[in-house]
Formats: sequence, structure tokens, C-alpha cells
Amino acid sequence: MIRVAGVGAGYFSQFHYGSWARMEGVEVVGACDLDREKAAATGAPAFDDLGAMLTEAAPDLLDVILPPPAHAATIRAALTAGVKWIICQKPFCMDLEEARRIVAEAEAAGARLIVHENFRFQPWYRAIKAELEAGSIGEVLNATFRLRPGDGQGPEAYLDRQPYFQEMPRFLVHETAVHWVDTFAYLFGPAEAVYADLRRINPVIAGEDAGHVIFDHGPVRALFDGNRHLDHVADNLRRTMGEALIEGTCGVLALSGDGAVTRRGFGSDMVQTVLGPDTWDGFGGDCVHALQSHVVGAMKGCTTLENEARDYLRVIAVKDAIYASADAGRKIVLEEA
Repeated sequence: MIRVAGVGAGYFSQFHYGSWARMEGVEVVGACDLDREKAAATGAPAFDDLGAMLTEAAPDLLDVILPPPAHAATIRAALTAGVKWIICQKPFCMDLEEARRIVAEAEAAGARLIVHENFRFQPWYRAIKAELEAGSIGEVLNATFRLRPGDGQGPEAYLDRQPYFQEMPRFLVHETAVHWVDTFAYLFGPAEAVYADLRRINPVIAGEDAGHVIFDHGPVRALFDGNRHLDHVADNLRRTMGEALIEGTCGVLALSGDGAVTRRGFGSDMVQTVLGPDTWDGFGGDCVHALQSHVVGAMKGCTTLENEARDYLRVIAVKDAIYASADAGRKIVLEEA
């Protein structure tokens, strides 16, 4: 049995603990939160002191489900306690320099540190990746994702779910678009340059909540078009959070708000289903469970890890370049990773 403990019991932690609880070969040995009642509500043995949990529960893996200000100290505590496997939520650390230091410390301790960037594990992106690898739409030239969650209007925006969103000085890109920084890299390879135009629409939000980002991925130009005020056709606006087109010389792949992926050949009006609509009631096509299962598979030697923290440094660098582009009003060419 792999012994897993979690630190953090906020809104999103329900998906983490729920996934661990239904995973074969895993025992959840602790949940820690400053609010012990929240920790107890996870169903795991409850702690309100991280050091005590690390000592008493002795986890093989620590799942860090906390905001960025707590990442560095929590990871360091786990490393000191001898934990060799750590998953940390995104956005990872406070900035690129802190992230680099933490990665170096984890590597020096012989620990595997993975960033919980789960969007690439959503079933529709796995299906799109398989189509691209099979060459079903030829050479990819354009990709577009339209973020339209429809949750950003009015003074009460985000207060019922993640109220700290209102106070983040960097919001749309730092918290949300970073998912597609990673997903585009997963689909098309590393970004080579970015151009961004960002804006704030809702005056109660400290950071930007709409904008466009163009990515250069070799021959592919990928557009992230995000506006949290607008919606799209979906029974659950948070399933895919929007719609996508991947366009190649031999056809087009389309992602709709129900999680379905279709393919249309170039010059044809016939649309074929690649992946049917999503039926998972929880978050994002059960992508949290897919990511956590992937890590457990790596612990058992069955899979090669994706999204190790060392690799994720590139995602943070791209995110920083997006803000630099918006500030400067010009394209930013990224340095080699």
C-alpha cells in the first residue's frame, strides 16, 4: 500500500481526497488543515499541524493542496521529514526564482516533485494528442481555445467558490490560462514566443480577467482567447471551460463544451466522432484521478512521469513572458529551456 497524506482542505481538495479514496493500492493516512474540522471532513485522519502529520502518519507521498504562498515552506517540511514523493498544486510557488530553488532542493534530497497540472490529463486532450500523433489532420497550423466559463460578472464573482480570486493581482493568466500554457506545450511542443493583450473588465477583480495570447509553437500558431464574463454551450461550464479548434492541412479537430471531440476532413462536410460527450459528474473529466493515478503508476515503475517540477519551470517562464509581453506591447521570444 502507498501511504498518502494531504495538506489543505479547501474547495478543490474534495477532488483530490475523493480520488485517493477510490484508488486501489493507496491508503490515505492523513489530512492536514489549520481548520481541523475541514481536515476531518475529508474522511481521513485529521491534523492541524503539518509536522505532527508527517511524523505520525509517515506518508510515502504528500499531496500539497494549498495556494502558492504556502508551497515552499510545505515542500521543505516534507523534504526534511524524508518524504520522497510530493505533488504540489499549481500555480507552483510564488515566482520562477522560488520555484527553481525548491526544485533544486527536492532534487538534492532525492525526492520526486510533481506539479498538479491536471488539464493535460483531461480525456479530450488525451484524445486530441492521439489524433495528432496518428497524423489524422495532417500538419497542424492553427489552434484556438476560447475560455468562456461565464463566472466573472458582478460584485459577487467567485465568492461562492474561490473568493481569493478577487484579490489576485495577476488572475486570468496566472491562475487559469497557465492550464493552456501547459496543454499547448503537451500538444505542440514548447512555446518559442508569445504575444499578449490583457485587460480587466470587472472592477471588483484586482487582476486581469480577459485577454488574448498568441503562442508560437514552431509551425503552429496557438491562440488562447479568454473572457471569464462570457459563456459557451454546455450543461456544466466548468467541464471544458470553453471550446477549441485544432486545424491542420488535412482536417480539423473540434472540442465542444460537453467534452466531445470531433474530426472533419479537409474539404469535407462529414463530421466524425473521436470521443463522445463526457459523463463524469465531477471536475474536468476526472482529470484529478487521472493525474494521481499517473503518479502512482510512476511510483510503481509503470509510467514515465509528466509534469515534474523541473519541466514545469518552463511553464512558469512562459507565463512570465506573457505578462512581459502585455506590459511591453510586443512579442516576447523565449530563451531556450
